[in-house]
Amino acid sequence: MIARYTYPAMALHWLMALLIFIAFPLGLYAHELPFSPLKLQLISYHKWLGVTILGLLLVRIIWRLTQTPPALLATNWQRHAAHAVHGLIYALLLAIPLSGWLMSSAKGIPVVYFGLWQLPDLVSKNKELGDLFKELHEGLNTGLLALVVLHIAAALKHHLIDKDNTLRRMLPF
Repeated sequence: MIARYTYPAMALHWLMALLIFIAFPLGLYAHELPFSPLKLQLISYHKWLGVTILGLLLVRIIWRLTQTPPALLATNWQRHAAHAVHGLIYALLLAIPLSGWLMSSAKGIPVVYFGLWQLPDLVSKNKELGDLFKELHEGLNTGLLALVVLHIAAALKHHLIDKDNTLRRMLPF
């Protein structure tokens, strides 16, 4: 029998993965569009996804702190690498939505969650600060992309080469 993650942990993992795989290309696509109502709508969707990811991350952290996951099936150095990568992914999943929110606040563009709830501005309007947070937001996303690729590659390596149950433990079926 495989020592599996709990179903809530799996659901949070795969739901967040799905939202990230939608938010990232949506942000890239919307960024390249000329100013238009479509661009504004897509950026709103991107922000909604970011706020949702931030909320799910907080739920996931609470779940992770209160539940013991199954032991990692890896050598000592791989366990250390896995913990480091997971820690960095969690940090980026916190920093990226916050940097986007800070960017919107500094640019004077409100974040209105699902078009219903306006989130408070985190900083006053300031063009230079907005540009700085934009660069930070883009750089953090590039870092997350690299770590997600590494995470997927490691999972596939365990599954296809090591032929262990690392990937199966996170699959709900």
